[in-house]
Amino acid sequence: MLPPNLCVTPRFAAPLVASLVAAAGCAQQPHNHSDADVQIDHAMSRSMGEGAHLMLTPTRPATGADSVRAAAVADTLRRAISRYADVQVAEADGFRRFAPQVKNQVVFHYTRWSWAVEAAVAFDPAKPTSLLYRQEPDGSLRLIGAMYTAPQRATLEELNRRVPVSIARWHLHTNICIPRLGQRGRWREQRDGRPLFGPASSITTREACDAVGGRFLPHLFGWMVHANVVGADDPAAIWAAPHEHQHPS
Repeated sequence: MLPPNLCVTPRFAAPLVASLVAAAGCAQQPHNHSDADVQIDHAMSRSMGEGAHLMLTPTRPATGADSVRAAAVADTLRRAISRYADVQVAEADGFRRFAPQVKNQVVFHYTRWSWAVEAAVAFDPAKPTSLLYRQEPDGSLRLIGAMYTAPQRATLEELNRRVPVSIARWHLHTNICIPRLGQRGRWREQRDGRPLFGPASSITTREACDAVGGRFLPHLFGWMVHANVVGADDPAAIWAAPHEHQHPS
């Protein structure tokens, strides 16, 4: 049984990693991804949008205690996921690749549903929501780290208790306009040379989304943070925000 604070969410809200919906405070059963799912994921894998589509936790001075705690999380994670260097081992343990239809993803996310649900209510550094793999020139997948998630409703201090926000910048996808259900063909629409819908769109408000007949999502999933712990010891490399070059809205 799912925790009582989890809810059912529509099929379209499953890009990037299907179980992030659970981490955002809503859970659903795995399903065959719709065309809309894949379209959002494909857009995110290429361009995560501009500032209004992404919120980063604010920076703050790091303390010695923060550094020690972040290092302990990274060490625990590194040990926990070392056995998943072989992606087949990860799959045997229940990790599932998101959006297999999208072949050219920047980073491939393999998610374990049960851990995603647990992350919605508690933090275990040895149980990341997703494993992160990068594709090598020969087509093989190389484990580079993992991703933690937290509910969208989590406060800054709650995120800080999981992974210090002075060391790592959590990110949240925001202000996304998508086609309404049953209008998957509209994903191909463009305006001024940019996609009309998704995280690469210039639309950032409910009013603008309503004007084009779309559906506005103030938040897409919950908070996320990558930890690139494989082959890295420098905290700046381990906790480098995947969208550090962008600014929070």
